[in-house]
Amino acid sequence: MTEVLTSQDGAILTLKLNRPQKQNAITRDMYSTLVDGLKQASDDFGIRCVVITQEGPHFTAGNDLFDFLNAPPLEPGSPVMNFLEQIHSFPKPLLAAVSGNAVGIGTTMLMHCDVVAASPTTRFSMPFVNLGLVPEAGSSILFPRLAGYQRAAQVFLTGDAFSADYAKEIGLIAEITETALERIYEIANQIAAQPPNAVLQTKALLKSELHDKVSAVMRAEGELFQMALQSDEAREAFMNFLSKKGK
Repeated sequence: MTEVLTSQDGAILTLKLNRPQKQNAITRDMYSTLVDGLKQASDDFGIRCVVITQEGPHFTAGNDLFDFLNAPPLEPGSPVMNFLEQIHSFPKPLLAAVSGNAVGIGTTMLMHCDVVAASPTTRFSMPFVNLGLVPEAGSSILFPRLAGYQRAAQVFLTGDAFSADYAKEIGLIAEITETALERIYEIANQIAAQPPNAVLQTKALLKSELHDKVSAVMRAEGELFQMALQSDEAREAFMNFLSKKGK
């Protein structure tokens, strides 16, 4: 079974996480497929927007923990780092439709999207500290910019999940709707009908203030994440998490 489905409808490319039996937990191979899709979209002038979404009830449970433990993933040039660099520098509109659980990278990747719609029952969480790790994907700079320092610190340091209403309040998502995917396709088609160079230039301007800062923070996060992932503290936290999950 293909664990990331790639399809194109007119000017819109869709990347769909397709591992529902594991709540779409993302493996290195899945990251590689996502990178290939984003590169295809970036190079193809006929593709005007990319939509990231899911198969099944949950957007993603985050990174596949066994994959992480067996092959620490944030070394330079790894599929994970390539994906983070792609979503950070992707020049075209990147949209997402999410529901269910959006854990870890399932929340942090949305900070690089231009428009996100979520179902009312979506639950967002970034439990990095719970696993003995640090934030990734530039979230340590992007999330405080959205939520404010204290609310960002509370979310990161406790690992507590938060609701779609809270996500909209802080600007992580644009809309809450029972028909998130349909709504995102409406917006994507509207954007795809606009003059394409104006769209590209406008996105570049919107991202310009923080682009270089986020790149530097992502590199620092990656180094600290890699170190943390190999620590006894993280391995103990992972084992505790997995043992609780198995009960």
